[in-house]
Amino acid sequence: MNKHAMFVGGCLVVAAFSIYGCSGSKTEEPKPEEEVKAVAAEKPQFGGFNSQVEWGEHLVTIGGCNDCHTPKKMTPQGPVDDSSLMLSGHPENMPAPAVDRKQMESKGLVVTATFTSWVGPWGITYSANLTPDSSGTGNWTEEQFLYALRNMTSKGLKGSRPLLPPMAMMPVKHMTDDELKAIFAYLRTIKPVKNHSVQPTPPALTPKSRPA
Repeated sequence: MNKHAMFVGGCLVVAAFSIYGCSGSKTEEPKPEEEVKAVAAEKPQFGGFNSQVEWGEHLVTIGGCNDCHTPKKMTPQGPVDDSSLMLSGHPENMPAPAVDRKQMESKGLVVTATFTSWVGPWGITYSANLTPDSSGTGNWTEEQFLYALRNMTSKGLKGSRPLLPPMAMMPVKHMTDDELKAIFAYLRTIKPVKNHSVQPTPPALTPKSRPA
């Protein structure tokens, strides 16, 4: 091989190396902020909370679920939630409020003594046990839970009776599926409390006897 051929060959090697090096340098590493955005896009959204359960707990708290579904105990400052019975509903052995139901219904009044039972023109309603005990929502599916709140239907069963006030008046039915799923996930984590939900009592007055 003569010197001219060796020179040309060397140039080709250098040129090939240069082309390879240039093409390789075109692929830039992602910038830190781009990586953060990519991770954020892939991360499940939990309303700003770290987990679905934490989000569900927040929604239960601000949604006032404890107001009716957690029995109260009296203190010098008034009634407070009994944390040992959190979200277990109206105690099944507690008697109905001792009021003149006919008078309450005829005047269109709504009365409660414990916040877990309510007397009104619809009769008497009792808050349900939401804990994951078998006497509560322990055997419910997520789909059943969403159907119950979205359609205000007892136990989330198609063809079941409609929920009555005050639950029927609650805006929870307007929550998104993700919000309701977060609430259900949180309810799976709380302490199970054995307490059978009390079924509603029909009104004392017939519809014709009540004022229009």
